Amino acid sequence: MFANTMKKQRIAIVPGSFDPATKGHTDIIRRAARIFDKVYPTVMVNAEKLGSEMFTPEERLAILKSACRDLGDNIECLMCSSLASDFADSLGASYFVKGVRGATDFDYEYSMAEIMRRFDSRIETILLPASPELAHISSTYARERIKYGCELSDVTDSRTAQLIREIYGARK
Repeated sequence: MFANTMKKQRIAIVPGSFDPATKGHTDIIRRAARIFDKVYPTVMVNAEKLGSEMFTPEERLAILKSACRDLGDNIECLMCSSLASDFADSLGASYFVKGVRGATDFDYEYSMAEIMRRFDSRIETILLPASPELAHISSTYARERIKYGCELSDVTDSRTAQLIREIYGARK
C-alpha cells in the first residue's frame, strides 16, 4: 500500500585536475549543485602527471576548497588517487559532471564519457557548456597569469587569488 518514499540521492562528482581551480570551474560546480543533491568537486591525481603540475594535489585541493567555500552546503571538495569508477562507487555517485568551453572540449569529453560508459555503465556523464563570459578561462590561462605575476581577478575570487599567491610565492 505504501510506496517506498525514500528518494535515492542524486550524487555527482565534478572531476578535474583543478591546477588551479578557476571561475569557470566554480561556475560549473555551482550549476551542478542546483541539479544534484550532493556534489563532490574532486581533484583527480594522475600519477603520470605528478610533478608536471603547477600545484601539488594537496595545494590544488586547498585552492579548490577556497574557491568553493561559499557555493552551497551540498558541495564537498575531495581528492582521488584511485580509479574514478571505484571512487564514484564509494560515494554512491552515479554522475560525473564536466564543463565544456567549445567544440574541442566537447569532442574530448564526449570521448571520455563514452569510455566511462563502456567501463562502468552505472555512471552517466553530464556535459555542461561554459557560461559565455567565462569560456576563455582555462587552468592554462590561469597558470600563465600566476607565473608572470599578473592580476587574477578575472581567473578566481580575491580570497582564492590570495591563497594562490601565498602558495606559489612560498616556492621562490
